[in-house]
Amino acid sequence: MSTYLITGGAGFVGSHLAEALLDQGHHVIILDDLSSGSMGNVEHLRTHGALEFIVGGLKSFSLLEELVDRSDVIYHLAASVGVFNIIESPVRTVENNIGGTQSVLRAASVRKRKVIVASTSEVYGKSVDSPFREDGDLVLGPSSKARWSYAASKLVDEFLALAYWREHQVPTVVVRLFNTIGPRQTGQYGMVVPRFITQALRGQNLTVFGNGQQTRCFTCVYDVVEWLQRLASEKAAIARVFNLGNPREISIEELARLVIRLTGAQVGIDYIPYEKAYDPGFEDMERRVPDISRVVETTGYRPRYSLEETLGVTIDSIRAQQTWPPVP
Repeated sequence: MSTYLITGGAGFVGSHLAEALLDQGHHVIILDDLSSGSMGNVEHLRTHGALEFIVGGLKSFSLLEELVDRSDVIYHLAASVGVFNIIESPVRTVENNIGGTQSVLRAASVRKRKVIVASTSEVYGKSVDSPFREDGDLVLGPSSKARWSYAASKLVDEFLALAYWREHQVPTVVVRLFNTIGPRQTGQYGMVVPRFITQALRGQNLTVFGNGQQTRCFTCVYDVVEWLQRLASEKAAIARVFNLGNPREISIEELARLVIRLTGAQVGIDYIPYEKAYDPGFEDMERRVPDISRVVETTGYRPRYSLEETLGVTIDSIRAQQTWPPVP
């Protein structure tokens, strides 16, 4: 039995990861300040004898140092995420993401604990070299646009993780998540799938930002969790960057129509200009498609869950809540 520390473990991905690790007989420590995570995500795990849940952030270095010292592997998932959150609070986004990652890596450097650092497909920015490869160039927009502050902060996280390996021999792995979806994801911060589903179940028209022709690749959280576990035990993963995604590409307009069909909702689609949804001059990426050959080769695992399957279980999960939070 190993001990895993998950920062941000009460979040969407973190709670699923914690559940999987507990099911396998491991000891799990969750550290979460609940700024974006939710107690509801882990309530069903709270009575598990192998789970420790600590409400706290990464600013208490003494606490973090103690937890890292007791752990075999650290999953660093805690971050400020979501387009709405990023645009409204760019200072907090940059400080939380870079500062939190630096603290985790510094604590891990004492005992040389393995750290899996969660990054994002956002770091590819405006690159048109699709599908995106981990060794490809990254093209971010200007610093005058707050929209790019999240991508920039996560890219610094990646540089920090790899630098700690080179300079301090901390075994680090960087994972770039591509639009992970599934049960427990909230639309509160702008995530499109739970937002669409909630609108459909309420009988509201789905709001598509822009013209809806921008494409994305959506990845089931169960596939992401499987990759995270395999990468943690794979020596060949150390000091490398991995795309975690499902290469199936779909436009946001097509996604909206698929959600309408799967929910059976009698609703339409409203198209909202970017400048009205976000802010003037907002920039978006037209395509975001991952090349996953590296992670498949390293772990022997490829995505098993289709978009339709994942949307189905997510719809069932949101429908079971009966009461739904406001859609931003």
